[in-house]
Amino acid sequence: MTLQQWVNDLAKIIDPSNMKINESLKAYTMTKLGGHADIFVMPNTEQEAQAIVKYAHEHNVPLLMLGNGSNMVVRDGGVRGIVINFSKLNQIKITDGLVFAQGGALLKDVSKYAAAESLTGLEFACGIPGSIGGAMAMNAGAYGGEIKDVILETIVLTPEGQRIVLTKDELELGYRTSIIAKKGYYVLSSTFQLQHGEQQAIDAKIADLTYQRESRQPLEYPSAGSVFKRPPGHFAGKLIQDSELQGKGVGGAEVSQKHAGFIINKDNATATDYIETIRMVQRVVKEKFDVDLELEVKIVGED
Repeated sequence: MTLQQWVNDLAKIIDPSNMKINESLKAYTMTKLGGHADIFVMPNTEQEAQAIVKYAHEHNVPLLMLGNGSNMVVRDGGVRGIVINFSKLNQIKITDGLVFAQGGALLKDVSKYAAAESLTGLEFACGIPGSIGGAMAMNAGAYGGEIKDVILETIVLTPEGQRIVLTKDELELGYRTSIIAKKGYYVLSSTFQLQHGEQQAIDAKIADLTYQRESRQPLEYPSAGSVFKRPPGHFAGKLIQDSELQGKGVGGAEVSQKHAGFIINKDNATATDYIETIRMVQRVVKEKFDVDLELEVKIVGED
């Protein structure tokens, strides 16, 4: 099948105004890097999302989920096939301490929405820029909290387009991993179980975590956040700092001088610059400390 045939078929499934051809992905990633997607789709409903996933599976079309792009590096050659984005599926509802959020809702928005209702448990997520789908896939966490601490259940689509409900235990949530990531599921929605708390304490915790984040992280530059997972017995940022790599990089990419765990797009970097800087950091840390830095970010697309 040709690209035009895919486009024609998809136009029968979703509103054509929510489909873009040869769309640059720079605007959809926090690094502001990457090439073009053959087809970029933003379903309006969960039914449309399911139809797209089923179509891709049945016609053997490559399909990539792109959430808020906070934990992903898209190579300069872009992405073949379909890139699907759930940002229009962003509903948030609260009932009796249960917080329901669709996969395209931003985790930090859900955290703030819960806090406004005097619900405690999601304060740790107030500054995490990812979508609910991305947060579920990697069991996102910060400042001592993780998704697994508060999740009740999640509704996903399988790669074949089947809609299934996963309980907390079935999600297999571990350090920056889950069954969602392992099996390539697409998150439609999640339900969180929170507790009623004292408003002043909730607000104070969010203010403190926001201050810590803004004072320690290079938020003034595009980046993919923490690039590496925490190695057993070590901290990635400390290893990189002790390797004297801060301020160093390739092309327009640079290891942040504010937080060594971040690689920033400082000066019109290419994705190749960014990825080569990642590899340079991994190589030097391995040479100096014999520690393998495993990626937390996901690298996708073609060179």
